[in-house]
Amino acid sequence: MKSLSRIVAIRHVPFEDLGMIAPLLQTHGAAIEYVEAPTADLSVLSPEAPDLVVVLGGPIGAYEESAYPFLHNELALIERRLARGLPLLGICLGAQMIARAMGARVYQGASKEIGWEPLALSEAGKESCLSALETQPVLHWHGDTFDLPKGARRLASTETTANQAFDAGPAVLGLQFHIEVTAKGLEPWYVGHACEIAATPGVDVGKLRADAEAFAAGTNHRAKSVLASWLDALPE
Repeated sequence: MKSLSRIVAIRHVPFEDLGMIAPLLQTHGAAIEYVEAPTADLSVLSPEAPDLVVVLGGPIGAYEESAYPFLHNELALIERRLARGLPLLGICLGAQMIARAMGARVYQGASKEIGWEPLALSEAGKESCLSALETQPVLHWHGDTFDLPKGARRLASTETTANQAFDAGPAVLGLQFHIEVTAKGLEPWYVGHACEIAATPGVDVGKLRADAEAFAAGTNHRAKSVLASWLDALPE
């Protein structure tokens, strides 16, 4: 695994954090700093300073800067790292933010996708760090989607969402789904997203919890291989 000394995780809501990714990174000596996007001044964060920036999920749209002005500075930070070829990992909203920074359209999907379902890996995906996830159900929790950014490779899809994962060279990885969540760590999600769950037909906490108990440990195990493979391939 590539040596990392400082990782910045841009967080939008407290309970959507690095999850099981955090201890994995810490075992390799990385110091992790959370930056709370809604309240931090992202304009003063040096884009070059962190070895890796992880942009996490959240229940807002990547295009809603009129309601959430902090998105302007978050987008600018991502754009600056992209221009310098510096490592970026985006999860859910984070992947949408990277896609938008690369010039792609982000918009509401035809329907929400909430629950555990396997990915359909593309040929590129089968040869990528995501190969470890083939046949493994992962957690999907989103209503928005995005067009594939110019110059990016589609790595995975589902029947509902064509662009579930993409890369853009070895330093940029966007994941629309969640590999970081644990069964226990999802308990705050069920509270924080209670209104969304209640308003989404066919989705209920009992089913989400049962599926998390059935699938999260397997996803976590494979996620270690995904992350290690991706980090090993990062440019020095």
